[in-house]
Amino acid sequence: MKKYISIALALLLIIAIFAGCAAKSKPANNENTDKLSVVATIFAPFDFARQVAGDNADVTMLLPPASESHSFEPTPRDIITIQNADVFIYVGGESDDWVNNVLDSMDTSKMKIVTLMDCVEVVEEEVVEGMQEESGEPESEEPEYDEHVWTSPRNAKLIAQKLSDTFCAVDPTRADAYKANTAAYLAELDELDGKFRAVVDGATRKTLVFGDRFPFRYFADAYGLDYFAAFPGCSTETEASAATVAFLIDKVRAEQIPVVFHIELSNAKIADTLAEATGAKVLELHAAHNISKADFESGVTYLDIMTQNSDALREALN
Repeated sequence: MKKYISIALALLLIIAIFAGCAAKSKPANNENTDKLSVVATIFAPFDFARQVAGDNADVTMLLPPASESHSFEPTPRDIITIQNADVFIYVGGESDDWVNNVLDSMDTSKMKIVTLMDCVEVVEEEVVEGMQEESGEPESEEPEYDEHVWTSPRNAKLIAQKLSDTFCAVDPTRADAYKANTAAYLAELDELDGKFRAVVDGATRKTLVFGDRFPFRYFADAYGLDYFAAFPGCSTETEASAATVAFLIDKVRAEQIPVVFHIELSNAKIADTLAEATGAKVLELHAAHNISKADFESGVTYLDIMTQNSDALREALN
């Protein structure tokens, strides 16, 4: 399968090169060649980049709004967009395997590449009690690291600072603006971190239950939370086993958990099943992989999403 993917990507790149020859010197999606061109694969780094850059760069998100991030495949247009970028930002986990194939197939000598997983201390993805493991997958000797590093506001600060440093290096004439934007944004992330700490410190419980994937490992670690979920963060499974559902139902009942979570753009079927069996309320905890088209068009930010999460978290922990 990887062989066929590589061949397909090579063909797409050839198309992109011929289609984009006349536009190579221009930033993605912008006719103003003076502005920095920044391309991010998914929503969280896209938003970090635009907060740091302000009006001094054109920031593009490859992932179409409302689409699933883990199954994204680049189009020829996407490859042109990457090729024309001054700065390219991606996560660096297993779901980004396609990125390595694309980057290996093009000249990146004039492009700065930022990998989110290189900005922070990563942890291995874990399978907690009751969680359904991926079926049909051969065991690998290599550890699989959790790629959802941005879900912790403390990690978001590290990522934003790395982006700021990168933008300043590539575009030194606007360094003062990038630094000022970054300082203001880091202060807002500190405020967000304090809000979450206040919620957790004042809570009556420390356990979260997800009838869904769990992409909040870094968030849970940052605030000392325990969790139970149907699947690990990057699982492709959508149907939980009877044993997993029964375990989660028992956990909700035993600990009198008032809220069962699902993540964004999910059908919430498992969470609904848990709620029907236990009387718990179903709420969304948004992992900022992607947002709806309406939210994208209205300018919703990572801070907006996480502030809503703090309200949901307060309800779940009390």
